[in-house]
Amino acid sequence: MRNVLHKLFAPPMFPTDEDRTRSAAILNAMGWSLIIVLILILAIRSIQGGDVNLAEVNLILLAVTAITAITLFISRKGYVRIASLILIATTWIGLSYVAWLADGIRDVAFFAYTIPILMAGLLLGWQGAAGFTVLSILSGWALAYAQATQIFLPTLDEPLNFARDMTAVLVLTGILIFLTINRLQSALNKSRSSARELSLSNKELNDLRLDLEERVEARTAELQKRAGQLEAVSSVARTIASVQDISTLLPDITKLVSRQFGFYHVGIFLLDEVNGLAVLRASNSEGGRRMLLRQHALPMDLNSIVGYATSRAEPRIALDVGSDSAYVDNPDLPETRSELALPLRVAGRVIGAIDVQSTEVNAFSQEDISVLTTLADQVAIAIENARLFGEARNALDESKATFDKYTQQEWSNFARQAKQIGFVFDGKNIAPLEKTINREQIRRALQTGSLSLEKTSASVAIPIKLRGQTIGVLDVRAKNGQREWKQDEIALLEAAAERAALALENSRLVESAQRRAARERAIGDISSKIGAVSNLEAILQTAVEELGRKMGGATEVTLEISGEDGQNSQ
Repeated sequence: MRNVLHKLFAPPMFPTDEDRTRSAAILNAMGWSLIIVLILILAIRSIQGGDVNLAEVNLILLAVTAITAITLFISRKGYVRIASLILIATTWIGLSYVAWLADGIRDVAFFAYTIPILMAGLLLGWQGAAGFTVLSILSGWALAYAQATQIFLPTLDEPLNFARDMTAVLVLTGILIFLTINRLQSALNKSRSSARELSLSNKELNDLRLDLEERVEARTAELQKRAGQLEAVSSVARTIASVQDISTLLPDITKLVSRQFGFYHVGIFLLDEVNGLAVLRASNSEGGRRMLLRQHALPMDLNSIVGYATSRAEPRIALDVGSDSAYVDNPDLPETRSELALPLRVAGRVIGAIDVQSTEVNAFSQEDISVLTTLADQVAIAIENARLFGEARNALDESKATFDKYTQQEWSNFARQAKQIGFVFDGKNIAPLEKTINREQIRRALQTGSLSLEKTSASVAIPIKLRGQTIGVLDVRAKNGQREWKQDEIALLEAAAERAALALENSRLVESAQRRAARERAIGDISSKIGAVSNLEAILQTAVEELGRKMGGATEVTLEISGEDGQNSQ
């Protein structure tokens, strides 16, 4: 029974439309209140009787009650505004009709016009309240005019009936005022709740904004740090490309890493595999330089961070050196609080380690290790490239020295075998140079391999150079004493000396090739003639005869063979 009554009196709900749900709740409260009050009025009127228009007024009240019930049904179907308009209009028409039947403008029904006005304000808004207010005023003037012109004569109601009807009007008015105040209070509470929710939302948004700003700042700082680290990697790459000398490269790398990453000590160790040691080769700090002076080295074992990294070929990190068993306290580096050693690997083998130390605890993150690992790989490649470049340069220097020595020896032999060591041109005739000219300028040009020329002199000595070796001198003298040599003349002489060197070298090479070819032909001839005979004595005779002929008539050739005991055989 309770569920049935609750379902009957409960207002309809429209989850998708909050305004219609609120209007339906007000309409439901008005409708049931109006029905209950009208039923009570009908009951009282039926019991009291004595009313002139009893039957007609009761029919109007019954009609209003029935229409009110119908509007409640219509509102449950979702037509809340239509039901509201029907209910308000029915109530206003009923009151107007009752006022016309009874006391006119002085009737309780006219004073009850406040009921539809309040209903219109609650259900239809201010526009509805204004409309029914205008209609009520016009109705009042119409009643007053009709009464003044005696179109109808009012029937004065008894005091008790007037009090009865006024009570009903006041009850309905109080209910409507209560609903009005309750609606206003609900709207105020909702506004306050919305304000509180808005304040909480603003606070949450502000907190979220602050949190996002902190995250952006932290991310920006992290990106700036990463950009600096990548710049350090790029700088190391540029240093690798520009520096080939390992003795210069390693100190530059330690200074660059220290400056870009903010580590107070950076050291590079290279392996001495013979003695099983990691030897410090470069450092940026004062303590590191003292360690270099005493040739600091660490065994390749697990008893030190650098030894661990080189022996295991993997990074070793100590975020707090005070609690790390592998850390070795170094009096030259007393400020160390964190240490990281990364192996330097090339083609799968470890050639050393880079050791970085910080004055802060937990100074190395996983991102730092990743960037430094990339940096260590570049450093390892740089060291290996510098080593290979040094070896190639040493090999080139050795080859150049050997070739220069060979060239010098060949030209010495060539000069000794040459029939003429030079020629002189006096402006008219060319004559062989019978002896070497012993003059200071010529000696200086031969010794230094550079142009010998005073500002104003009678002669100029231009060295004839071939691949860095001086093989001769071009001596030019003025016949009329002192002369100021022009730059164009010097350039011409130098170009001539350069071309003469190339021509002389080509001539020497041709002559040398011809001698080798003649020697090979002679060897071939001797070999073919020796191979044509098979008798031992004939072979010996042929060999002696052919060698004597090839060596010239003024040469005596003897050929003998020895026995097993080293004595000459007969």
